[in-house]
Amino acid sequence: MDPVRKGRPWGLPLEDRVLMVAASWRTSLTLRHLAPLFGVSKSAADRVVDHLGPSLALQPRQRFRKDTVLIVDGTLVSTRDHRIAEQSKNYRYSTNHQVVIDADTRLVVAVGRPVSGNRNGCKAWEISGAKAAVDKTTVIADGGYRAPVWSSHTVESVVRPNSRPGRKSTTPPIARSAPA
Repeated sequence: MDPVRKGRPWGLPLEDRVLMVAASWRTSLTLRHLAPLFGVSKSAADRVVDHLGPSLALQPRQRFRKDTVLIVDGTLVSTRDHRIAEQSKNYRYSTNHQVVIDADTRLVVAVGRPVSGNRNGCKAWEISGAKAAVDKTTVIADGGYRAPVWSSHTVESVVRPNSRPGRKSTTPPIARSAPA
């Protein structure tokens, strides 16, 4: 039972409330669909998730180990709110979201603020706050991002450790693409 509190007691025990928050995060069910599964109203389910959710969320890391490698990528998300969204690819209004994951654990370690969709990835990376969240940790990304830490030479030496940066391949392109 919860500690003594003022006001009306929760309609669900703590275990069920924690399960509701986990189900809300891990499934694509809306609160309108989730609430009947727990026998509460949509409003009560919303209060449970809003109240208990922040307590269960992982706190963002302040620092990363020295050998940590992070991966960043961005995606365009169609958005109806035209205050932040801008017309971008495919003539749709969208926002650009930058997500950073740990290469070892595959856990999301940072998510940038949404920026207008007509920004390219490297600009969105800087202004969304994702770059500031990871500070000077080694980050790898696709060729659309620019930074000295993860230049194409660095990524190439990770993929092919025996090759020297700047050295051109003597193998013809057709032979390289043929299966071994």
